[in-house]
Amino acid sequence: MASSGDPEFISSSTPLPPDGNDNYFKFDVILRFLLFAASLVTVVVMVTSNETKLVLFQGIPVPQPAKFGYSPAFIYFVTAFSVSGLYSIITTLASLSVVKKPHLKTNFLLHFIFWDSLILGIIASATGAVGGVAYVGLKGNKHLGWGKICGTYDKFCSHTAGSFAVALFGCVVTLLLIWLSAYAMQRRIPK
Repeated sequence: MASSGDPEFISSSTPLPPDGNDNYFKFDVILRFLLFAASLVTVVVMVTSNETKLVLFQGIPVPQPAKFGYSPAFIYFVTAFSVSGLYSIITTLASLSVVKKPHLKTNFLLHFIFWDSLILGIIASATGAVGGVAYVGLKGNKHLGWGKICGTYDKFCSHTAGSFAVALFGCVVTLLLIWLSAYAMQRRIPK
């Protein structure tokens, strides 16, 4: 067990030398705002992807809608990015408060790494699920008898593709947040 005389021991009240972490939190706020924007765009584009077409069923044209709510993967996708958007608002406010109270920096860095990793896992899995379903919609699957639908539902597929692209951007932003927090934490370790 380290004592207060050991060089490895740093209490939360021990002031650390300035290391540019103020710039970290400013960049952190920008990335968290980008995560919010990506989450919001992803959800709005996916939710507005509804389209109805007339499809022949036994020779009779029948209106057949395509909605995000018809697929569990799309529902999970919208839910995951809704959570991500809410999370980004909360952590942006937390990051802004840390800029005003520098003694909280180290604690927040560790929490940010943990929670950002959790959110990345959630949104990356949702993005992968939607990518798989979208690919089947685009190409179909001859082995299972699933036809492609993107030739029929152009607007729906365009919205899904756009939402998927923005979701990938959101995943990259979250990964950058994790790397930034880890780097800032490493810089706070005394040498």
